[in-house]
Amino acid sequence: MFDEIQFEKINRLPKYIFAEINELKMDLRRKGHDIIDFSMGNPDAPTPQPIIEKLCETVHKPKTHGYSASKGIYKLRLAMSKWYKRKYGADLDPDTEVVATMGSKEGYVHLVQAITNPGDVAIVPDPTYPIHSQAFILAGANVEKMEVVFDEETFEVDEEKFLADVEEALENSIPKPKYLVVNFPHNPSTATVTPAFYERLVALAKEKRFYIISDIAYADITFDGYKTPSIMQVEGAKDVAVESYTLSKSYNMAGWRVGFIVGNKKLIGALQAIKSWLDYGMFTPIQVAATVALDEHGYVPDKEIIPRYQKRRDVMIEAFGKAGWPLAKPNASMFIWAKIPEIARDMGSLEFSKQLLTRADVAVSPGIGFGKYGDEYVRIALIENEKRIRQAAKNIKRFLKELEAEKKSEKKTEGQK
Repeated sequence: MFDEIQFEKINRLPKYIFAEINELKMDLRRKGHDIIDFSMGNPDAPTPQPIIEKLCETVHKPKTHGYSASKGIYKLRLAMSKWYKRKYGADLDPDTEVVATMGSKEGYVHLVQAITNPGDVAIVPDPTYPIHSQAFILAGANVEKMEVVFDEETFEVDEEKFLADVEEALENSIPKPKYLVVNFPHNPSTATVTPAFYERLVALAKEKRFYIISDIAYADITFDGYKTPSIMQVEGAKDVAVESYTLSKSYNMAGWRVGFIVGNKKLIGALQAIKSWLDYGMFTPIQVAATVALDEHGYVPDKEIIPRYQKRRDVMIEAFGKAGWPLAKPNASMFIWAKIPEIARDMGSLEFSKQLLTRADVAVSPGIGFGKYGDEYVRIALIENEKRIRQAAKNIKRFLKELEAEKKSEKKTEGQK
């Protein structure tokens, strides 16, 4: 009898492609393989010491061990509003326009749960970080996919096309989309936009009456003079937009689970309301320590984290290029969106990722896992040191030579038939 019971929300979710790579990776490690793992954006450096010290200091105070505030303690929300003011010149009310969340992923999913009605439509670019689309599916909504088109050398988004495609989706979708998700620097492609993009997007949202959900998880990780803009810089953005940010990448605090959603009071109010039913917020000492991360006199990602990722980016591009896998240089985020080497492109990203893992001991994320427009690419996270990157390049060089020899052999065999 119980076999007949179906969980419709779960049934709507697609197969989790990354699980195949993870299972294969773990199996190889159990067999003794030294896997060089670029598959997940999990920072490998420690959280800055002042943040850890503040956590330790606060955790010894018994009064901090009780239930916390679901929307975040006031001092943390105030610190976030000050951070936005310093970085982007944006004014945010810490009471009505800021919510502290257990990582930006949790905040995003709960926001979508709070504001989505069954049958609503959201426009989500493709490729995309999977939860950006799946959160809407879990909420009973429908997703209109839209290709992200960018320059393959500079990773600059074709802003004219993007905005035109949004307008087309608004015109052709029934019912009309209520929400548009944007994520720049983009995960997985690393593509970036200019401040003017957000100005035009906000104007379009006001004209066509839809909300924008912006995710700037990788805002602080930028190179070669590029600076990430925020939609909150635009006058009137709070009328139509919210934005998510996380301390995971900028402060090496991925496991701490500290994020924020800021912006439009109506959407923030909905998130505050649903969180008040679902959780009691983060452990208070974590929140107090997070205020140190955001303090204007505290840790500066520009001086600590960015040079590390930039060095790894440059080493990888040089070493992989010499190995026969040319990579374009991103100007933001902790990833390289790598087009599959031409000799292996016919495999598709999943099979290529599997073979790279089993034959070269190198783990990457297959682009198809981020959407159909990602299948010619793999995402490589800059989470291994330079020595490991160079070793990966040696393994890849050997693998590509083997592949080339196999292809020649196949052609020769076909020619003899």
